[in-house]
Amino acid sequence: MPEAAGPATPVRRSSLRQQIADALRDEVLTGRLQAGRHFTVKEIAELYGVSATPVREALVDLAAQGLLDVEQHRGFQVRRLTAADFRSLSEARLFIVDAAFRQMAEHGMGDLPADAIASVRRRAEAAAGAAQAGSLDVLVGCDLRFWRELTAIGGNPHICEFLDRIRTQTWVYAVPHLRALRDPAGVCWAGHVALVDAVAARDTAAAHALTTQADAHTRALVEKLAPARS
Repeated sequence: MPEAAGPATPVRRSSLRQQIADALRDEVLTGRLQAGRHFTVKEIAELYGVSATPVREALVDLAAQGLLDVEQHRGFQVRRLTAADFRSLSEARLFIVDAAFRQMAEHGMGDLPADAIASVRRRAEAAAGAAQAGSLDVLVGCDLRFWRELTAIGGNPHICEFLDRIRTQTWVYAVPHLRALRDPAGVCWAGHVALVDAVAARDTAAAHALTTQADAHTRALVEKLAPARS
C-alpha cells in the first residue's frame, strides 16, 4: 500500500463496499498503488478499520473491472498491464466508438438535455484545465468523469460501462509513463470543450474527428514514452 504519515482516514459505515472500492480504484489510477503490488483482505481491512466482508467484496469488484488479479491463497495483486494490453484496449475502444458514430450518422444523436450538456461542459473545462496544467491526479478523475457523462447522454448503458472500463485500464497503464516526465503540462489531450461544442451543435462528423484525435494523441504519447520505462 502507499506510504502514509499517519493512519488512514476512517471509512464511513454506509456503502462500505463501494467506498473501499472507490478509494482503492483511485490509488491504482493515480499510480500510488503500483502494478504488481500484493495485498490481502486483512491488510486492507486493517488499513480502513472495517470488517473483512466489505473489503473482500470491493476487491472482487475491482478484479472484475480488470484492475486486480486474484492470487490463490495469496490475496490480490494490482494488475500489470503491458504495451500489448494498452494497444488492444485502444483498438477495442476505437472499434466501439466508430460503430457508435456510424449509428449516429444514420439516426442522429437523439435527445441532448440542456442540463446534461451543461454538466458535461463543466467536466470538460475541468479536464482540459488539468491537462494544460499537468495535474495528473486531477486529470485522471476529471477525464474519466467527462467521458462517462458524455457517453451516457442517450447512450446504451452497457456500452458506456464497457468504454469506462477500457478508459480506466488505459489510464492505469499510461499514468506511470506520464509521471516519468519532468513537466507533464500540456502534453495530454485537452480538446474536451471543443468536443462538447460539437456534440451540442449535433455535428457528428466533428465530434467523431475529435474523439478519434483524442485516442490517436493518447496512443502516440504513451507509445513514445513507454520505451523509456520498459
